[in-house]
Amino acid sequence: MEFEHKPIMLEECIEFLDIRPDGIYVDGTLGGGGHSAEILRRLGPKGLLIGLDQDKNAIKAAESRLLDINSKAEVVIEHTNFENIREVLKAQKIDSVDGILLDLGVSSHQLDEGERGFSYQHDAPLDMRMNQSDSFNAQILLNSWSKDEIARVIRDYGEEKWAARIADFIVRNREAQKITTTGQLVDIIKAAVPAAARREGPHPAKRTFQALRIAVNRELEVLENLLGTVNGILKPKGRVVIITFHSLEDRIVKKAFQEQAQGCICPRDFPKCVCGIKPELRIITRKPVTPSDSELNENPRARSAKLRAAEKL
Repeated sequence: MEFEHKPIMLEECIEFLDIRPDGIYVDGTLGGGGHSAEILRRLGPKGLLIGLDQDKNAIKAAESRLLDINSKAEVVIEHTNFENIREVLKAQKIDSVDGILLDLGVSSHQLDEGERGFSYQHDAPLDMRMNQSDSFNAQILLNSWSKDEIARVIRDYGEEKWAARIADFIVRNREAQKITTTGQLVDIIKAAVPAAARREGPHPAKRTFQALRIAVNRELEVLENLLGTVNGILKPKGRVVIITFHSLEDRIVKKAFQEQAQGCICPRDFPKCVCGIKPELRIITRKPVTPSDSELNENPRARSAKLRAAEKL
């Protein structure tokens, strides 16, 4: 299947990155190369684009797409998770960059490619790995983790009210037969969620599948790790732009930006600052930016996207 990924809020991303022709920019979630292609078009001979992705199919698609762009800028593409940005920069002998872009959504290709196991709409082997070189997958999690651990994942990462019941059904079913396919898991979830609850809201498996994908790929941990070091990666006036797709990610980004933009934490009644903490970031988007109506008409999968941007002081 051809790797097709429609870049979310493309114009907004480019605007907030405020690209300098001679700048260094990192697209930490390269995908099909849609965002990177627009970045590259704006770079001059002294510019550098670094693209990272943990999906080898994305790497191949992006390489092909970016080769077609008439640009004299240098391009470096690495098969790795964006949590390894520092290592990639060190290998390139780069201390800091002018911009970082992250689009945290699962690509249409990954959802539609049944054998990847991301979708509850395809019966496929339970997998859910973004990086197919990793050894840990959803099948291992569901068949080896304890009931309490599974319930915690589904509750915390899927915000699923029936998490404990779903975990109980999973453990009882795996005692009789190993859970190896998405179809098996969907049937178990449907049996666990009461009929009245199944008739309301989204597909009953949606939240559980989201939770398992997050756990398998350590998505929230990886995001928090990057945000904790992003200020040290950016040059002064450098910008970070992040697109999230669910409330857990958005809260992490919002909190991290607020903490790094706050500065002094001394009590208000102190006559002067004694903590010495200074703001490190300036928040550009006071409220998250969401897709336009026209974009949603063309790409309904963008409906939950939220963009936040900040600039290093």
